[in-house]
Amino acid sequence: SAEDPGDERPSRLILLGGVALPSVVLIIVLAFTVRTMHTIPNAAPEGALQIEVVGHQWWWEIRYPQHGIVTANEIHLPVGRPVEFLLTSADVIHSFWIPELGGKLDLLPEDVNTLVLQADAPGVYRSQCAEFCGLQHAKMRLLAVAEPEGRFSEWLAREQRPARATASSSGAAGGEQLFADVGCASCHTVRGTSADGTAGPDLTHLASRRTLAAATVPNDREHLEGWITDPHAIKEGVEMPATELDERQRRLLIQYLEGLR
Repeated sequence: SAEDPGDERPSRLILLGGVALPSVVLIIVLAFTVRTMHTIPNAAPEGALQIEVVGHQWWWEIRYPQHGIVTANEIHLPVGRPVEFLLTSADVIHSFWIPELGGKLDLLPEDVNTLVLQADAPGVYRSQCAEFCGLQHAKMRLLAVAEPEGRFSEWLAREQRPARATASSSGAAGGEQLFADVGCASCHTVRGTSADGTAGPDLTHLASRRTLAAATVPNDREHLEGWITDPHAIKEGVEMPATELDERQRRLLIQYLEGLR
């Protein structure tokens, strides 16, 4: 028997709605994406501040090569001055994105991508890794602090100082020794001390930062103690191990870290 012409209608609808229309939408999106990529500046003008950003699972290493500064999870930049971001990754693909400043670019292992941004107004701008990079991708955040040139220069001067000049709490000496004894110094650097580990963030001026664990929790005593004793309760899967400390040791270590300004 002859086929009913009506039987072909569902097939045509599937081809139209499931193949043709999505293809058209994807082509349009690709065209806009390519055009937008060409408008994102990747060549810094003369006098631009240079900042190197290295993505890790799941935190951000921040370097200011022109000033010899290394920090983590918090970027400071001067208002009204272009910033050249040199982006790379220590492990998997990450994506650097500060929505309010515009521009988004991937961080690739063994490669460097360049992105130029500028903050035109003071403020604290939140950032989020925009490429799925593992278990704690959603907690790989970043703060960008835009400041007037004078305040930014003051921040640079503070960051260039070693930790010994700022860790002035009464338990600093004992805390510094404990920091080494329990193994923190094997993963973290604290400039001005014997701690020179590179597996984790540089902690030289930890207490001056607004957050802990890549902007996951506020940087206060309660969360600092929680992060030290059981980081996986805050951010499951991180490489930092829990530490077994008695009450006196916890107090001494926290007092030391709170003095790193």
